Amino acid sequence: MQLTGANILMECLLEQGVDTIFGFPGGTILNVYDALYDYGDRIRHILTAHEQGACHAADGYARTTGRVGVCFATSGPGATNLVTAIATAYMDSSPVVCITCNVELPLLGKDSFQEVDITGVTMPITKCNYLVRDVADLADTIREAFAIARSGRPGPVLIDIPKNVTLDVAEYAPLSRRDHGVNGHLAQLMKRSSQDFRAPEPDHRDIDRLVDMIRASEKPLLICGGGVVRARADAEFEAFANRIDAPVGITVMGAGGFRGLNKLATGLVGMHGSQASNMAVDACDLLIAVGCRFSDRVALQPSSFAQNAKIVQIDIDRSEIDKNVETAHHIIGDARRVLQLLNERLVQLDHAAWKEYVFSFKTQTEYDEAADRMTPSQVLDAIARVAPRDAIFATDVGQHQMWAIQHLHFEYSGQLVTSGGFGTMGFGLGAAIGAKAGNPDKVVIHITGDGSFRMNCNELATEQYYGLPVVTVIFDNRALGMVRQWQTLTCGGRYSQTTLDRGPDFVKLAEAYGLPGRRVTNAAEFESALKDALDSRGGMVIDCAIATEEMVRPMVNGGSRITEFMVD
Repeated sequence: MQLTGANILMECLLEQGVDTIFGFPGGTILNVYDALYDYGDRIRHILTAHEQGACHAADGYARTTGRVGVCFATSGPGATNLVTAIATAYMDSSPVVCITCNVELPLLGKDSFQEVDITGVTMPITKCNYLVRDVADLADTIREAFAIARSGRPGPVLIDIPKNVTLDVAEYAPLSRRDHGVNGHLAQLMKRSSQDFRAPEPDHRDIDRLVDMIRASEKPLLICGGGVVRARADAEFEAFANRIDAPVGITVMGAGGFRGLNKLATGLVGMHGSQASNMAVDACDLLIAVGCRFSDRVALQPSSFAQNAKIVQIDIDRSEIDKNVETAHHIIGDARRVLQLLNERLVQLDHAAWKEYVFSFKTQTEYDEAADRMTPSQVLDAIARVAPRDAIFATDVGQHQMWAIQHLHFEYSGQLVTSGGFGTMGFGLGAAIGAKAGNPDKVVIHITGDGSFRMNCNELATEQYYGLPVVTVIFDNRALGMVRQWQTLTCGGRYSQTTLDRGPDFVKLAEAYGLPGRRVTNAAEFESALKDALDSRGGMVIDCAIATEEMVRPMVNGGSRITEFMVD
């Protein structure tokens, strides 16, 4: 059948099972939004307050559902407003398809109104991107984009469509039933490409070698990285850890890949890692990292990292092997598949003496508590006690992020939504809205700081209008807390531009957007406000007054040996 480019786009989105789009219209994408008008009964569109919020929402949707998130933006500033959010998704391997429209083909390259080379801008931060010059290529480009976004190591893909292409007409042929689904899309893709986008089958000889290394080890340690979460391999990873009876350190992105309350969990590893995790890294004789790229927040000083151990890296992306830390052995493959093969070959092991040593150190910081002030641990302990066990948590970036990951023991992949690689302040609220859109039956709690919340608090309008209730908990210390902590420890207390002694009044801000707000100053007030929010099944902003001097502990300075704690 003959369809316009805009209608071909909509039909292809239906083919891919897209049910929700986050976006913001404009001149060049006008024809797409006009076509969308006729698809409102099949595809829900959520108009965000800002394009960055739209892409963060698509990212949160993707991370919590395991499906591809989708966002729309117009050309020029609309497209460039996506850039921070695209980079966020790229660093954390989240499958998002961003669809932008550009000026008409004859106007490209002429500094036309609201023109930007968005494919050039986003080339370093997308898994792949496209400029569609011919409407006849549009359907296959969209199908290919979705296949690439979700296959192998997931990631964001951008499709830029000139405005005239959205009006041009071409023959559209729906996919046959056998070509639907991930495998069918990949098969179609590989017919047109020399590259195999599927996850590689692990080399069974590499599996057997690791089994021998595990059997020979007396002090094995596992690191659960973000690849376990992306592969939804939490069950296989837990079976593996239990089988070899090894302590497990967890990265920020690995939270939820291994149950935080499992008796083998040692807590965070790295810069804000627990004493147990970091001491285990230093003393182990075999370190197996699954889906972990050994960033500078984990392997702070690569030359001394796990210096007494043989390091084994399991990753789907060959380019991550030996990039930051030199390994003794590696396995390329999807985390779930590798773990399945390992579990088939291993018998039950016992490392009681090694565990006794590791767990002689603290797995969680014990913060000083006082009756006259509210502390981060009081807030988070109340959340853990009152919120449903399957609640989804979205954070921004800073002290509150580390406190949340230290104190909330996540139970499944996708339960935590946080910007680990790019460290994007302002990520949390948009991501929480996307998580709620994709998981309407789950409670979603947004944990943020007063600095981060200021950045994209305009998305409260989206939350309220679309009835996507999120409970926002602000750790309000009237400072850019993490930067101030660094200034305390390394700059002699010279607090240059980190004091936030200014508005807004967050309670009044929430009310201006049509949401209730509460300001609380002690643990009892907070728990009461949280219960009210959960009982109402509505959104709420809870402003928690905490001391400016609160610090995240432990902490190891960047570039230092992992056991050299500045504060513990």
